[in-house]
Amino acid sequence: MYQYDRFDQTIVDERVEQYRDQVRRRLSGELSEEEFRPLRLQNGLYLQRHAYMLRVAIPYGHLRSDQMRTLAEIARDYDRDYGHFSTRTNIQYNWIELEKTPDILRKLADVQMHAIQTSGNCIRNITSDQFAGVAPDEIVDPRPYAEIMRQWSTFHPEFAWLPRKFKIAVSGTAQDRAAVLIHDLGVYLSRDANGQVVARVLAGGGLGRTPIIGSVIKENLPWQHLLTYAEAVLRVYNRYGRRDNIYKARIKILVKALGPEKFAEQVEAEWAHLKDGPATITQEELERVSAGFAPPAYEKLTDTDPVYEKHLLENRQFARWVERNVRPHRVRGYASVTLSLKPGIAPPGDATSAQMFAVADWADQYSFGEIRVTHEQNLVLADVRKRDLYAVWELAKSQNFATANIGLLTDIIACPGGDFCSLANAKSIPIALAIQERFSDLDYVYDLGELSLNISGCMNSCGHHHVGNIGVLGVDKDGAEWYQVSLGGEQGEGAKLARVIGPSFKAEQMPDVVSKVIETFVAHRNGDELFIDTYQRIGIAPFKERVYARDTENA
Repeated sequence: MYQYDRFDQTIVDERVEQYRDQVRRRLSGELSEEEFRPLRLQNGLYLQRHAYMLRVAIPYGHLRSDQMRTLAEIARDYDRDYGHFSTRTNIQYNWIELEKTPDILRKLADVQMHAIQTSGNCIRNITSDQFAGVAPDEIVDPRPYAEIMRQWSTFHPEFAWLPRKFKIAVSGTAQDRAAVLIHDLGVYLSRDANGQVVARVLAGGGLGRTPIIGSVIKENLPWQHLLTYAEAVLRVYNRYGRRDNIYKARIKILVKALGPEKFAEQVEAEWAHLKDGPATITQEELERVSAGFAPPAYEKLTDTDPVYEKHLLENRQFARWVERNVRPHRVRGYASVTLSLKPGIAPPGDATSAQMFAVADWADQYSFGEIRVTHEQNLVLADVRKRDLYAVWELAKSQNFATANIGLLTDIIACPGGDFCSLANAKSIPIALAIQERFSDLDYVYDLGELSLNISGCMNSCGHHHVGNIGVLGVDKDGAEWYQVSLGGEQGEGAKLARVIGPSFKAEQMPDVVSKVIETFVAHRNGDELFIDTYQRIGIAPFKERVYARDTENA
């Protein structure tokens, strides 16, 4: 992983002390809440429904074990003994006391972490593939490029006050596991005919009130120009993005209004002033940053292990877990393990301090001291020897991390919703738990195959409901919490936006509604066909008919 140099550490240390003084002045009354608000937001501190919420950056989802232990200590000592991993691969603490936040940021800085630019109208945490560097289908390791973009964008003076927040995703694999198409700026890295790294650049993707799939604006961009071209995109957005209407301020609205071709023309014109300038990435800089992502000391192993194979044959539960939660690795004898944060007994994405401490220990023992956070709100041990998989499974069971549901119906993505967020129209967590309880039979869920269900408490779409095979959106209806259901969304390289099936439902109806959707799928399914394939084949009408057949109140 990338390690801070003395410049990185100095910048973060100075920010902590600057913020400590800002908090002192707020507590003394020298600063009003209105004056303090932009200062705290620059440090990831939100005022939510019940308390302050602190959002900590986890760049491209990578954590060292000592960093995970620090996150666990913060949960234990400063919150209510848990943290929430978000779809931006950050961690959020929902019960933070203002006077203690400088000490929290100090603890983070001591392990090369911070909360800078996790909120506000700036470039947010850059995300990537959770299996970067170990995936067999990887063409280019995206991590050095994501890190270079992180360093470039942090404290960038020109982009500290954009029209609205700006999110970037970078992928270097054949399969898009970074949801690139729904980002403000998306980057697909590949190699040209000469083996040189090039980028396909997309702009204008995003969810929220106006969901839009990103458009390609540049093909075959040489890697050296990744920053200069991104800077050109941001300059065009900064200049022409709307600031008069918060709901129309995202770059997707500008790209849609101009059209992708016209927007690309404006970017090219701006890039002409930046190309080959100071932000051009040099080979020396790429090598400097790439050194932080050198492969660990892998053992020379055979592709399989007799003890592992024996457990697979003799233990059906273990075999099921391996099939759902374990992925192939590019190095022989190794595998990547996804630890499910969706056991059905806690909110999706939540982890207690005990669980975080445990994962840190497992990472040290089995995965070179590294943990990954996924945008599906799970955790990954990326480098586990196959002979150790059974031991890891046993440990994961002890912390309720071994649910074999990755990619299945109960692997629900959900924002914190109205339980915490002041922007939410409705709660997300109780709906997620009710659906998980309804579908607690893992054998049944397994037989349904790949199926995503995403829940958002409001139109900001932090739960990515627009790209769930089944999407649930909390809406306000005459002061009451209701839920709108959509079908047919997909993420990845073939991303599609879901369609709303009709009028919304009460909270208590939601498990039945999802059951009816699943029953319709099962009734029309051909063999082992996936939900999304059945939906695309038969359309929305059969689902809508079944869901509303006995619900004349909402018809």
